[in-house]
Amino acid sequence: MYPNDRYKDWFRGQGLWAHVPEEDWKNWKWQLRNRITKVEQLEEYLDLTPEEKAGCYFANQKLALAITPYFFNLIDRNDPNCPIRRQVIPRGGEMKVSSEELLDPVGEEGTMPVEGLVHRYPDRVLFLVTDRCASYCRYCTRSRLVSNAQDYNFHAEFEQGLKYIESHPEVRDVLLSGGDPLLLSDHKLDYLLGRLRAIPHVEFIRIGSRIPVFLPQRITPELGEIFKKHGPIWMSIHVNHPRECTEELRQATERLAFSGVPLGNQSVLLKGVNDETEVMKALIHRLLMMRVRPYYLYQCDLITGSAHLRVDVRKGIEIIRQLRGHTTGYAIPQYVIDAPGGGGKVPINPDYVKEITESEIVMRNFAGEEYRYPLIPGKGSIQPADKPVGEPHEIMA
Repeated sequence: MYPNDRYKDWFRGQGLWAHVPEEDWKNWKWQLRNRITKVEQLEEYLDLTPEEKAGCYFANQKLALAITPYFFNLIDRNDPNCPIRRQVIPRGGEMKVSSEELLDPVGEEGTMPVEGLVHRYPDRVLFLVTDRCASYCRYCTRSRLVSNAQDYNFHAEFEQGLKYIESHPEVRDVLLSGGDPLLLSDHKLDYLLGRLRAIPHVEFIRIGSRIPVFLPQRITPELGEIFKKHGPIWMSIHVNHPRECTEELRQATERLAFSGVPLGNQSVLLKGVNDETEVMKALIHRLLMMRVRPYYLYQCDLITGSAHLRVDVRKGIEIIRQLRGHTTGYAIPQYVIDAPGGGGKVPINPDYVKEITESEIVMRNFAGEEYRYPLIPGKGSIQPADKPVGEPHEIMA
């Protein structure tokens, strides 16, 4: 049996909300109005564990509870360790803060020249345009800000951010994030993208969003026209588990792709969610089938109350090692740590280089075999350490 057969089906339909008119179900505003936001609503649909109940009652002090009906359907209600359930239902572990954990784990606050705009890298800025999401990931890097459960009182200021970008010609790349930018109205998105596209030195506009995953109904034809108008708009979506790759998400990513939006995916390595090679391989294969290029695999940030979700970095390196050579290179994301305190993204790779001498680089391939590549013409050897050198190949015209 192919190892990913247990993930071969693509979820479709309305599940627990089969009684709802299809017109309502496909309306993204209906989905938002009918989100599960209280522990009493959760208990109508599943039996919460004591750990989950404790987390739910603590959520209003950490990060609000909110799950769209669409995404709730993906939860295995009989499995407390369901990988979808672990991502969106609070747990008591969120109340435990370890000494290494931080409210602002990647140091955004120290690089905000104006409220809501992070300028860390020389040529790009992160523009936070809202503090709201359709559903709330329990490992959210910006849980201090998102949903305002911690009284951060963030208010997006479009104009001061736009003025900063306009007055800094070194900024060629703008990433819209938040919260989730796709929760803005079509009118606001049209205005914001139009203003950015009118700035001569802005070459690259990106959106980071989990809306296609939590709320694929938001990807409407009208939204597609806005992206066409101001394109190319690049987008990174956020899928962590193959079960999230539903028929509705596939339709949403196709609509985005046909609107001229290049798509990448950013996953977070999470304990009990995607920390197995088989699961990660199923995920990245499904992403390619949806026209989405796996882009980053993040080590979970040191956000407060996240220890129960964090995976040993060595496990992440081993997963990447087990993918390399066993699937197409297009499918393999770059594993990164967003360095605590504001150091930016640091690539974390398996060690394929054994040594570099004056004359050659000695390396191992995915199977552990050793090869040499000469650095100086006429010196060094190209043969594997344990294989004989064959006759030189003729170069065909």
